[in-house]
Parts: sequence; C-alpha cells; structure tokens
Amino acid sequence: MREAVTVHMNATPEAVWDLVSDVTKIGRFSPETFEAEWLEGATGPAVGARFRGHVKRNGIGPVYWTSSSVTTCEPGREFAFGVGKPGKPLSIWGYCIEPAGDGVDVTESFTLTPTLGLRLYWALMGWSRGKTNREDMRTTLERIKAAVEAAS
Repeated sequence: MREAVTVHMNATPEAVWDLVSDVTKIGRFSPETFEAEWLEGATGPAVGARFRGHVKRNGIGPVYWTSSSVTTCEPGREFAFGVGKPGKPLSIWGYCIEPAGDGVDVTESFTLTPTLGLRLYWALMGWSRGKTNREDMRTTLERIKAAVEAAS
C-alpha cells in the first residue's frame, strides 16, 4: 500500500525544497491537485501546519477539497503530510531530496494507512489507483524538474 517514484534533477536541495514544501505552488505541478492553501494562520511549512488542497480526481473529477497536516518538515531534505484528520491520516504523501552526482534525486511517495477499509480497497482497486498515482507522481516530478532546471 505504498508507491514511490524518483527523478534526478540538476538542482540544489534548497531549490527543490522551496517548490515541494510550498503547497500553494502545487497547482503548477500536480495533475490532480490544482490549488492549495494554508489554514489556521499557517503561512508556510512546519510540522503540524494545516492546509487544504483542491483535487480533481484522476484529472476528470469528482472535484473536492481535502485537508492535510504537515508530518515531516526537514528543509532541503524531506517534506511529508497526512491527508485527513490530524493524527489519523488516510494517507501520507511526501518528498525526499537526496544529493546525487550533479544534483539531487527527488522521490515522491504515498502510503495508505493500513485500515481494514483501505486494505480492502487496495486489494480490489490498488492495481489501478497505484498505476495512476505512479504516473501522476512522475508527471509532478518532471514538472518540478523542468521548473528548477530552468531557474538554474
């Protein structure tokens, strides 16, 4: 109930971090989440900061808002958030930034919380949703790569 995609980028960890940790920029990169905003007075990434994302599932709908909480916030290294109630997320999404050669390897991942309902869902539909998530993560990372490499 976990998927991950890694893309090499000719960029600094800080340049990538600035894009992946600013949820208000996700609409530039994600095929599904077309906008996001910080909530409850948050203005940037910090563990516990809340935000909501506007999602167009599979790029076609339905369209809905999800709320999330930042779970990991290590500048230049890792940013992750749980989708759903604070402390009880349905899934964790994250970015890991690792120095590699002339730049960084950036891994985007998601992990479903192993509840009975989600285990059943993954057993029945995981092959399809996993494929979509992998394709969307690759698209997101390739768009981030284009942005950070153009800015270098």
